[in-house]
Amino acid sequence: MELGLKGKNAIVTGGATGLGQQFVLGFAREGVNVAFTYMSEREKPQETVDKAKAIADIKVVPILTNLAVPDQITNFFDQAVKALGSVDIVINNAGIWLSGKVVDIPVKDWDLTMNVNLRAPFLLSQAFVKYAKKANKGGHIVNITSQAAFHGSTTGHAHYATSKAGLIAFSISLAREVAKQGINVNNVAVGIMHTQMIQENLDKDPQYYLNRIPMGRVAEPSEIANIGIWLASDPASYMTGATIDATGGMLMR
Repeated sequence: MELGLKGKNAIVTGGATGLGQQFVLGFAREGVNVAFTYMSEREKPQETVDKAKAIADIKVVPILTNLAVPDQITNFFDQAVKALGSVDIVINNAGIWLSGKVVDIPVKDWDLTMNVNLRAPFLLSQAFVKYAKKANKGGHIVNITSQAAFHGSTTGHAHYATSKAGLIAFSISLAREVAKQGINVNNVAVGIMHTQMIQENLDKDPQYYLNRIPMGRVAEPSEIANIGIWLASDPASYMTGATIDATGGMLMR
């Protein structure tokens, strides 16, 4: 299937590791130029750049960004537009997964989770919508949410589950507002995936997690990225306000 993405420009949050990196590499395979955020040099952003450029002759621009700081989000978007020339696709991927039972969650952890997982996608989407309206163009926004948005947390991550549920409500609301502007807004609900964020928990009690997945295996980040890239493509142009469940059967709706 031809996705019609070659030559387009995408921005990805959290693009140096895990699912975000697979988005960057997947876009490279489609000939898409990418700017992505990273949090620190420990994430080795240049390795992602090198891997993407080995796939295709595209622009790949890593931009150091703290998504908990509003001004840095705006700066990231402006730098991405300047570096790429334009932006067609926004992937709100980055998220944090702090632990704690509700009675023990510090306010600072709650606020940080909301700021990174919910406020950052809002601010980046807002910047893109304003930019697209001024440029008289459409585009795609894909938000990465979680099965926890529907099931809640079973392991002490109520703040994470809440932020992801809020992201779905925000996405639907935004989709309604910008549909006639030619901007599609969709979600991918992820289940359990081999990423650094959850790997320690997986290693401690793999059977607990596997027992929750009807398909009996943990997802690879590339599988999820492929779904998100399709959502940002021409064949998905009639979808907006939708959430695709990519959970190995944890969600069956």
